[in-house]
Amino acid sequence: MTAFLIVLALVALLVVVTLIKSVRVVQQQTVGIVERFGKFKVGLQPGLNLLTPFVDKVRYTIDMREQVVAFPPQGVITEDNLMVSIDSVIYFQVNDPVRATYEISNYIQAIEQLTMTTLRNIIGGMDLEQTLTSREEINEKLRYVLDEATGKWGIRVNRVELRSIDPPPSIQDSMEKQMRADRDKRAAILTAEGMRQSAVLSAEGQKQSAILTAQGDRESRILRAQAEREARILKAQGEAQAITTVFNAIHAGKPDQGLLAYQYLQMLPSIAQGDSNKLWIIPSEIGKAMEGLGSAVGQIAGITQKAEGPFPEPDLGDSHAIEVESGMGSAAVPDAAVAEADHAVQEAIAAAQNAAVSSRSQQQSATPAVTANPEPAVQDVPPSAEPPVER
Repeated sequence: MTAFLIVLALVALLVVVTLIKSVRVVQQQTVGIVERFGKFKVGLQPGLNLLTPFVDKVRYTIDMREQVVAFPPQGVITEDNLMVSIDSVIYFQVNDPVRATYEISNYIQAIEQLTMTTLRNIIGGMDLEQTLTSREEINEKLRYVLDEATGKWGIRVNRVELRSIDPPPSIQDSMEKQMRADRDKRAAILTAEGMRQSAVLSAEGQKQSAILTAQGDRESRILRAQAEREARILKAQGEAQAITTVFNAIHAGKPDQGLLAYQYLQMLPSIAQGDSNKLWIIPSEIGKAMEGLGSAVGQIAGITQKAEGPFPEPDLGDSHAIEVESGMGSAAVPDAAVAEADHAVQEAIAAAQNAAVSSRSQQQSATPAVTANPEPAVQDVPPSAEPPVER
């Protein structure tokens, strides 16, 4: 009974081991390489696969996804004999798992060594400046060489990138100095150009300002001269019109000796006006003098006894037009003028007598003794017949 149980257990164990050996699960994007007695049998696809137990064996499992491998920095000599350190990154993908398994033993190491040798060939034909500025060209050449070399291994190189290109520290220092000097030079050039443009713009602005100021001054002087000329012309025209109007008005009114006597009497009161007039004597025959004043004035050279000639009458305005329209004859105006002149003459005589009396009283109060017959300040005018007045 015990032996039977042991055999049963062994059989069960054998069945379990056989199932384990005959069933294999392969992950997605993975291919299993199956060998039978050391020879390639089949490639297992993703999913559940059945194998012949104790005969078939999964030798390799190949990842079919794109892989990224970064290689450590490698020293490369440029055409101008400078050592630079370059590290690169390779992006590749296995297309044929069988060839990738049996055509090369370690394709990652092979890609690394191929990358190093290809970089040395490419960089050896460039100087340092070209190496630093031609990364795209280097990447393209390196990818082309690697893709062509790894094609027979069932591998496709998708991209190659150079992560860094590091020259020696002394070269880096020299390059930094050169770049700094170049930047300082460009900064100095830009500063000088800016100062030049600023000076040019300032000069142009001052020039335009001076031109505009001169033009404004010239126009201002021209306008002032024109205004002064027009003002003088208008003033002269006004004076000429005033003189012409007064002259025409005087002659149109036909002045006679009575009018001149009236003007003379109007000036007599102004003689007594003023602080410096201490003594002013008027003869007692002032009345008789007034009577002959018209004839005496009429004998002055240049003044005619009677004005003659056609003189246009001045425009008297609406009042004159109203008088003409109301039916007043031409004889009514001279009568009113004569009456007004007589009244003004009487008022002037009274004002002159009052001024003489007040001046005499002031003189007597100021001086105790005065000569009995002082010389009159105004000489007597011989009486003459009063000139006739036209009515």
